[in-house]
Amino acid sequence: MTRAPTAPDPDPVCASAVSAFSADDPAALAATPGDAAALLATTREVRRRAQALLAHARAGQSRWFTVCDTAMPAAVNAVVEATHRRYPGGAIPFHSRWRHFEAGGVDRRAQLDALLGSALPPERARAQIDLAVASVLLDAGAGPQWRYTENATGKTFARSEGLGVASFHAFTAGLFSSDPRNPLRVDAQGLRALDADRLAQALQVRGDNPLVGLEGRATLLRRLGEVLSEDAANFGEEGRPGHIFDELSGTDHHAVPPTAQVQAHDILSTLLQSLGPIWPAQNAIGGAQGATAYLGDCWRHPEARGPGLSDGWMPFHKLSQWLTYSLLEPFEWAGVKVRGLDQLTGLPEYRNGGLFLDARVLEPRDASLPEQRLHAGDEPIVEWRALTVALLDELAPLVRTQLGLSEAQMPLACVLEGGTWAAGRELAQRLRGGTPPLNIESDGTVF
Repeated sequence: MTRAPTAPDPDPVCASAVSAFSADDPAALAATPGDAAALLATTREVRRRAQALLAHARAGQSRWFTVCDTAMPAAVNAVVEATHRRYPGGAIPFHSRWRHFEAGGVDRRAQLDALLGSALPPERARAQIDLAVASVLLDAGAGPQWRYTENATGKTFARSEGLGVASFHAFTAGLFSSDPRNPLRVDAQGLRALDADRLAQALQVRGDNPLVGLEGRATLLRRLGEVLSEDAANFGEEGRPGHIFDELSGTDHHAVPPTAQVQAHDILSTLLQSLGPIWPAQNAIGGAQGATAYLGDCWRHPEARGPGLSDGWMPFHKLSQWLTYSLLEPFEWAGVKVRGLDQLTGLPEYRNGGLFLDARVLEPRDASLPEQRLHAGDEPIVEWRALTVALLDELAPLVRTQLGLSEAQMPLACVLEGGTWAAGRELAQRLRGGTPPLNIESDGTVF
């Protein structure tokens, strides 16, 4: 879908973050764990710290990477060529989980619509959101060996497409529902009953078909079930992720108001605030002497400077943002206008990040870095992800210029889809048979 021009949207950030930037003493307003976590939960702060780390690297002060700006045109060309090849008609959809549901040229959204029968638009949106939430939380790196074969088509899929197709069929089979009479939903009780064995069966995991981070994925979904069951305000009495559609759009359960609209950042903020407890708890502010605030996809880096207790933390919220991107279309399909698309950041994962390494916009200072076994919290990985966020913002307008499109016609969600993710994958396939440029130990919750 080529985006129609719209008026500029306000810059939405949570109230705590606004206070932190406007106070006489910003450090004082990030003095509590809660205020620091609120600041780190804004995409404004993700961008600010990512840009600072890019400036630090450009100044030659990074321990890990050099920035080669003369290589950026090659990266832009790779993205433009991928976009032309993938979307020759110029109608570029959002980068979202729904593209993976189209793998193999199969319109699985239409299949879901057929299964939903005469359901009204709000209920269709709830089911689509339920599906997207469960599917995205399963969408960390699958590893190079895993494959999924779709029974109906006989097609075999790997990596993100495979996880998308597999999770679609798990959803339609009722794996995430506690009510056999209503299989097309995700609810708290159904998730809490999910174990790794049932998930492995749904994803066709066997000894000869291993999936990276299977236990981590199952644990994440069970945590989701716990959170859904404890938050009726956001998720209703049954604990359905899709209930946020009603809360954010002002829908009365049966009809969508013709003026309904939602800010993209409000979707993200709702997800971060309500789903925060599902993420691994090692990243936290506070502790023995007071309240603890869990940060999720935020990691330590000495140059990620900020006020108060937020100092030294680099936020990303990659899976939450990927989920937000994947919820934009269910809102729009139901008739809700989504505003502020480019308040979300680029996704700092190994395809987008790999684009900049493989195009040599970024070069490791240590030539052995690609051979080292690294973890999500290791400083070079945190910095690589931050540089990816900042470089995606710089690359996007260059891509639009070559394609002759405006920011309104091609928001960042479409640049990613056109796009950076595909170009990163193609370069990885050409150079290493598809493996990431850095060797990252995944627990199934970040990459």
